[in-house]
Amino acid sequence: MLGLAVPSAGAQDATRGKAVYEACIVCHELDPKSTGQGPTLIGVIGRRSGALDDFRYSRAIVRANIVWDESTLDAYLADPQSYIVGMRMPFGGIPDKAERADLIAYLKTLR
Repeated sequence: MLGLAVPSAGAQDATRGKAVYEACIVCHELDPKSTGQGPTLIGVIGRRSGALDDFRYSRAIVRANIVWDESTLDAYLADPQSYIVGMRMPFGGIPDKAERADLIAYLKTLR
């Protein structure tokens, strides 16, 4: 009998996260010098909200003064409009916790 490696419950999968990111790429390009509708998410982990000089953020996201880490991104991605009231990003969130975890795992690979 073969033993199959099965990811543990709650394990983050950056490969699955890359697939989740496909919905984000419409506005958030993967070019550190490009600003589309949204700022690049290259290096977002550890960055302060509203910190890129070459992107015009909403006042709400600048005032939020959040450092993006696993915890803040998880809360934000679950319900962006409630997490930062008054921001401009038209995104309803990702209700599935596993998908958020996978997306965050992928974002951690973007440097």
